[in-house]
Amino acid sequence: MDQEDRIALFLDYENLALGARDNRGGADFDFRPIADALAERGRVVVRRAYADWSYFDEDRRMLTRSHVELIEIPQRMGASRKNAADIKMAVDAIELAFERDYISTFVICSGDSDFTPLVHKLRELNKRVIGVGVEGSTSALLPPACDEFLYYDRLEGVDIPPTRSRRGRSSRPAGTDQRPPEPEQELEREREPEVDRRPAGEEPGRDVDALAVLVAQTVAGLQGSANGDVTASRLKRTLLRKDPTFSESDYGFRTFGELLRHLAEQTVIELAEGPAKGDPEVSLPEHGDREVAFGLLRGVVAELGSSGNPVALSGLKNQLRRARPDFSEKKLGYRSFLQFCKAAATGGVVDLRWSPEADDYLLTTQG
Repeated sequence: MDQEDRIALFLDYENLALGARDNRGGADFDFRPIADALAERGRVVVRRAYADWSYFDEDRRMLTRSHVELIEIPQRMGASRKNAADIKMAVDAIELAFERDYISTFVICSGDSDFTPLVHKLRELNKRVIGVGVEGSTSALLPPACDEFLYYDRLEGVDIPPTRSRRGRSSRPAGTDQRPPEPEQELEREREPEVDRRPAGEEPGRDVDALAVLVAQTVAGLQGSANGDVTASRLKRTLLRKDPTFSESDYGFRTFGELLRHLAEQTVIELAEGPAKGDPEVSLPEHGDREVAFGLLRGVVAELGSSGNPVALSGLKNQLRRARPDFSEKKLGYRSFLQFCKAAATGGVVDLRWSPEADDYLLTTQG
């Protein structure tokens, strides 16, 4: 634990909540995807959110359940509520930077460019700064100032805007930005195949297939966002941050090592000798099943597009499952089916492009 980053989280809540609702079809803001993303980056020791909470009654309950300290910034007639919240948040962050030397990372959740000087000052103090903001309401000045910036819209667990149509042409007014949205969350709603792997005669436990997806996603997140090898102990700590109630015994395993060996037998992960006895290194398979899955994708796209027409991304995952019922891109370490297809395109397996006319990604085989 001594080598882990200690994280202080500051939320400019009005900016996040209103930005999410205004830019995502009225969808409610959900704190959980942010908490999960930070759990892969370190140990969150401070969680503070700033707002006039009389305007966010339901949100207040959601944040309290996530152990976020609520800082009240009451609105007064003729006063600027925005500036009061921003100044209080900046003062608290700087004060914490001087008083708590063990905090190595500050997370500023806002898309407001007014926080850019705060980010610069924290980095001068040798602190790592991660920004989080809603893509449509984030100033272009803020992300480059941070060590890392996460767009809330792209975090795992954030649903796509409910008003967005997946069929036909887009309803966007003419002349607006035609940047392709990411449809992975709708594709995620397709259910993973349920496989009962518990020994005969035992009571049903939690879904081991769902656990395999969680482990693969977590290993991929640790490999992509942290330095050093991913060990079993580090993986277990991260799983506990995502779900403090996690226990391998709920899935029928006596120890965490036994659970990892089971997932290794299912080719979900690979185990290698780690820096300490009993603490193996955990990684995702680099070849094998991944290459087989790429071949499956190419074959299905070639078959569906045999008449020369490109194949739409929507519904393609179901076609792969008809050919291989146990297909799951998450077990290969990809957070979404779109990410899996982009990796296949990067590897030259298929061509992938966005079509504004179809309002979808289209795939063709190369050659």
